[in-house]
Amino acid sequence: LGQNVNAYHGSDQDLASLIYQLADIEGLDRIRYMTSHPKDMSATLIRAHAEVPKLMPYLHLPVQSGSNQVLGRMNRGHKVKDYLAIIDSLRRAQPNIALSSDFIVGHPGETEAEFQETLTLVRQVGYAQAYSFKYSERPGTPASEALDPVPEEIKADRLSRLQALLKEQQLECNLNLVGTVQPVLFDRPGKYSNQIAGRCPQMQAVHLDLPSEAVAVSIYGSIIEVEILSAHANSLKGCLTNATIAALEHKGVELVKI
Repeated sequence: LGQNVNAYHGSDQDLASLIYQLADIEGLDRIRYMTSHPKDMSATLIRAHAEVPKLMPYLHLPVQSGSNQVLGRMNRGHKVKDYLAIIDSLRRAQPNIALSSDFIVGHPGETEAEFQETLTLVRQVGYAQAYSFKYSERPGTPASEALDPVPEEIKADRLSRLQALLKEQQLECNLNLVGTVQPVLFDRPGKYSNQIAGRCPQMQAVHLDLPSEAVAVSIYGSIIEVEILSAHANSLKGCLTNATIAALEHKGVELVKI
């Protein structure tokens, strides 16, 4: 976890080689990393997504804008074609990978045509989730001295349109998991009594209702196979599979059909 974590270099290794070493640790079942920068997304790191089963099929790779002109003014160091080439390579390496990103709308000088390029990129990539914001001035940055700020009402309108598209994609991604069985790492209580929550490999939140607090406690910290029953914009609802129920009962956990 860190800014530009994929730029990491130790004395004799990079992030990819570190991941390979971590994968050899017995009892360490899942590996994730964030946040990455496109300019530091190496071929070896992409290959790790194909070769390391413990490396979860999820990547947060901020692009910020779909316009080369805006990216240049942001000094991002990459172009749209570079970003799309990385996405293509990642999906060849790991077809099931879920992608998330960051977007900023209304960067000084952004035109409607440049904003439309961002929408085009979003439609082309397809995101499981994303974070999006209106540009806000940061003292000391070149953009804070720009003479062509985007009016607040235009920034708000663009953010609304972008978020509507991202929300549509996120829901579609979640709906695609309905009916599948997912290994979920449950690590926290849910919003309601006797409910626990966790993450499936692609990082979507999953909620599971259980018959008692005792059963919930018995599952905390475990990776449990769950059938996905329904999907919402921000989460999935699941139930225990028959195989999971049998395994829990074999361990002495008393379950009641719910």
